[in-house]
Order: sequence, then structure tokens, then C-alpha cells
Amino acid sequence: MKRVRSFLAIAVVVALMTACNQNVENAKSIAQLTENDVPISRIDPTDWYVGLKNPSLQLMVYGEGIRDAEVSVSGAKIDSLVRLDSPNYLLVYLNVKGCKAGTLPLTFTLGEKQTTIAYELKQRDMAGDERIGFSNADVLYLLMPDRFAQGENHPTQIEGMNAYREDRSQPSLRHGGDLNGIRQHLDYFTELGVTALWFTPVLENNSPDAEGKYSTYHGYATTDYYRVDPRFGTNEQYRQLVDEAHEKGLKVVMDMIFNHCGLEHPWLADLPSKDWLNLKETTDTTELQHSYDLTSYKLTPVLDPYASEIDLRESTEGWFVPTMPDLNQRNPHVLKYLIQNSIWWIETIGINGIRMDTYPYADRIAMAEWMRVLGEEYPNFNTVGETWVTEPAYTAAWQKDSKLTSPNTQLSTVNSQLSTHNSHLPTVMDFSFFDKLNQAKHEETDGWWHGYNRIYNSLVYDYLYENPSNVMAFIENHDTDRFLGNGQDTLLLKQALALLLTMNRTPQLYYGTEVLMNGTKEITDGYVRNDFPGGFPGDTHNAFTAEGRTPAEQAMFTWLSNLLHWRNGNETIIRGYQTQFCPWKGVYVLARRWHRNTVMTILNGTSQPAVLEVSRYKELFDTDQLQREAKDVVTGQKYDLTQDLTLAPRQTLIVEF
Repeated sequence: MKRVRSFLAIAVVVALMTACNQNVENAKSIAQLTENDVPISRIDPTDWYVGLKNPSLQLMVYGEGIRDAEVSVSGAKIDSLVRLDSPNYLLVYLNVKGCKAGTLPLTFTLGEKQTTIAYELKQRDMAGDERIGFSNADVLYLLMPDRFAQGENHPTQIEGMNAYREDRSQPSLRHGGDLNGIRQHLDYFTELGVTALWFTPVLENNSPDAEGKYSTYHGYATTDYYRVDPRFGTNEQYRQLVDEAHEKGLKVVMDMIFNHCGLEHPWLADLPSKDWLNLKETTDTTELQHSYDLTSYKLTPVLDPYASEIDLRESTEGWFVPTMPDLNQRNPHVLKYLIQNSIWWIETIGINGIRMDTYPYADRIAMAEWMRVLGEEYPNFNTVGETWVTEPAYTAAWQKDSKLTSPNTQLSTVNSQLSTHNSHLPTVMDFSFFDKLNQAKHEETDGWWHGYNRIYNSLVYDYLYENPSNVMAFIENHDTDRFLGNGQDTLLLKQALALLLTMNRTPQLYYGTEVLMNGTKEITDGYVRNDFPGGFPGDTHNAFTAEGRTPAEQAMFTWLSNLLHWRNGNETIIRGYQTQFCPWKGVYVLARRWHRNTVMTILNGTSQPAVLEVSRYKELFDTDQLQREAKDVVTGQKYDLTQDLTLAPRQTLIVEF
């Protein structure tokens, strides 16, 4: 009897394999479909990967009338079919546990038509825990692809895109930078000494130019979550860039936006469901331009324990701008789509981190779930969220495992640790440091509140952070005035960079600062996003080479490059204990110590000569150290720290001993 059952089981398996093989042979790609097939225009994600911890896969299928189709699959299991409000969408939830890499045949039946799609499942390059993210050992270099460099054979126009013009004379139009341009300058980054590259978004932004003067060159109005903007290049070129960056020891961080998409995203022409976007309660989805409110841009209600419902709703459910529709992450299907998208880019391109735009504007609980899922699959990956409030307590509450997280309820119901909502977000952005530094640079450092007292009084709140080294500090970025403003005060710039690169933080630089690029937002953001000199055909000024830089540019580049190369792999900076001293007679000192090595960052915060009174800092020296010779980490000059040091106005000194 057992032998009969065995024969029957084998026969069933053979029959299933035969049927599956026949389905595979008959399967088509979407590009091969004709008018005689079930009308399927698109499936997101375009392909998927086997071996993920979570076997659930959401397929968003788009096609005329596809909502009413029935679906069968060979080799996997269908958990559910979700039929949305629009007749042209169907969500297919598959369970791909145990599936091998290859073709998965999906059969769609609609009326008398039946079509089998060949859906590709791919092998992963590596396990999730082998993907290593950026850390405080890295220095991130933020650049805007449209404004950095243009590669060879850059097309003047891309067929099929909405109307656009590349015009470098217009600060808010596209200028024509691309991924190949970045790839051709990878050696520049290694020469400078940075270790990770963060590009502003590279995904398709198919918005037409407005009034012939404005465009979405910046990348923050996504119209296709699975496609690199063809003006930048292709998905394959993105992968090539990342692979070559890795070969040179450079990590790559991808900028993502889950809060909103672009107005020209296909979802806006055919809304999948009434709750796919954040809209007014009484909404005619055919009149979207009248169906939303703008955000209040006030982020404090998101963590306010006393927040009113209307304030919280205006913060998180309003549209960022009229051309950037607000996605509703509380819709579980929207959230699943976004989570899968981030996993797909990690697996497909091999990025080392994510920078998430406008983090608190999106739904807090949904974003925490995204971070929980990513952390489970990629425990050594890293994500930084843009949390633009200048109070350390606000920023700290967004960091993973923070004890300061408010549950948005009345205080009487809050537990003693205020930790009911764990964000699972590893890294947050230090807008407090940015804000205080940009105030301090205009002031003389006194005995109490001004100048570098502002930095001291910001860092004293590091006890609020679960992990201060996982806080990304910066002196400027693409949304702020450049640190130099419209000038070129290199004394102040060196002080800012010295702090940034020696304090207990993950530092981020902004492109071109090393060659004294400046600018302000007085007229438009485009003036803080100028083209890197030498990156475009016809440039007469080439700051990519020592020969092409002015003497002032070369001096700044050399100073910063020396500091960056010294920092690279420096255990005292990466792991060392931090000590800061109250500014004393205009001098601010921050020290890092690891084992018997000490680094002192010494800043004269005044426009007058000052004296470093060495006895005040004796705790940094070994008691039996009779000779205290310290070396300038940038120039190699030696200093005798048994004697007081006279500092020139606004002098910066980083020494180690």
C-alpha cells in the first residue's frame, strides 16, 4: 500500500512539473502581449528575489479592466487578490517561500482571454546580513546628479518625456548632469578622501518644465519608483556606477521619498483607490487639484503629547507642495509597495544606505514598520531620516530605541520612558548642530552664550541620543544656504569642518565646498546647487584637477583632503570617548581619546589673538608625561603642550598625541 502511495505522489509531482513547464513555455513578457491577450500594461515590482526572510510578495498589476481577472500560478502560492477601486488595478499577493530563481508563470484569465506572464525571480548577490551600511567611520559626500558632471554621449532630448529643456543659464532648469558623469570622476572622490556618496534622487521625475523656468531637476517628484530617470541614465548604468564605486572603496547612499510622489505619476491619472493619497474626506477624485490641503510644515505636533488632531493631521496628511501628492502610508497596500521598493533597490543595485526625505511628514507608525522590516532583513544596513527640527530632544526621539519617543497621547497615559513608538530608524540628522554653527559663525565666542558656546550647549544634550555616533552632522546641504554664503571666509570654514570631522558624529559634506563653492537661496534654491566647475562640456574652469584650481581652491582642497585621509580608519575618531570644555577666554576645545591616543580640536572663536592655557586641559595628559609633544594632523607641525599656545584670530588647530 505504501508503494502505491509513493507511485501516486511521484505521478502527481511529475504532472505538476509538466504543467509548470508547459506554462513556462507558453509564458510571455509584458512587451510581447498583443490585443488578443489579457490587457496587462505593467507589473510592479518588475522582478523579485528569492531567499528573503519575508516570503510575501505584492504584485501591483495594471491594465484596462484587470481588476476582475482571476489569477493562478505554478510554483508559488497566491495568498490573496485585492481588487481596488479603480477597475485597472489588481494586487496579487504571492507567497514565494521555497521558490528557486527562475521564471514564475502567472496566468491571468479575464472573460474568454487567458494569458500567462513569465515573472522573473532572481538569485540574490548576498544574504541580507552581509550588506554593510555606512557608519560614523565614513564621510558622506552629498551631490546633485544634475549639477555635478555630464558624461560622454549625453542625449540632448529623451523621446517620450514630458517637455523639458536643459539650460545651464537658468538656475531652476535641468543642466544635464548624469550618472556617467559621476562615474567618470570616481577617482576625484578617493583623492579628496570621502568614503561614501549620497546622490539626491535618481528616479524618474517626468514633470514638464513650468513656465519655461522651473523643473524637477532635483529629483524629489518621483513618477516611476522602479526606473532611473533616463536623463541621468539607465538602471544598468546606475548598477555599473555603484559597482565601480565599491571597487574604489566608496559606498553609495540612495535618496528615497515615501512621503510624496510627483503629480505626473500614473497613479494620479488613474488613482488605485480613494485612500491611496491623503485627500480631504469629501473628495471627488476626478478633481484632485481641489481635493487636498497643504501641509502646515510644522513637525512638532508629530511628537507633541498634547497635540490636537487637527494639528497632527495638518502636519502629516497635507501635501508638501501642489505638485507633490501626499501618499497615504496608513493604507497597508501603499506601505507594502514602498517597503518592497526599497528592498528591490538594495538587491538590484547594491546600495549601502538610504536617506529618507521629509521623514516626519509621513505616517509615523507606517515608517517605523518600514524600518522594522528593513532592519530584520538587513541588520547591518543603515538609513538616515531627514528630521528638520533644531532641538536635540526632537531629533533624539526619532532614533531607534530612543527612550524619548512620545506616543501622541495625553501625558497621563504616557509611561515613564515615553517609548511606546520605536521608530527603528538607526540614524537621524543633526539640525541642531547645523543651526547653532550657522549662528555661531557670525558671533564672537564669549563667556556664556554666543559663538561656540552654542555648539557646546547643543552637544551637552547628547545624553538624549541612544547612539550619538549614529547622528549625521553637516554644516550645509542642498536645502540650505552654503556655509560660505556669498563669501569665501576660509578661516570660518576650516573651523566648521574641523568640528564636523572630529566630533562624535557621522559627518556629511556638500559637493564643491572643498573648492570654495558658495551661494545663497535669496532668489532660488538653484544658487546653492550650482554646477561643479569642470563637470560640463565647455567649462573653462576645471576644479577636478590641481592644475585647474585657483590657488585658494587648491589650498582648501589640500587642507581638507589631508584631514579626510587622516580621519579614514582613525580609531580615536571612530570609537574614542569625547570630552568638551566650556569655551574659555574665546577658545573652544573638543577632545577624543582612545586608549593612550588623544586628539584635540582647538578653535579660537574670536577675531582677536587668544591663548590656549594648557593647564586647564591637564586631564587630557598622562600624569607622568613630562614632555607633551603634539602633532598637527593636517600639516605635521609639532607643538610643545607643556607651554601655553598663542592662537591667531579664528585659528583652527587639530593635534594628536
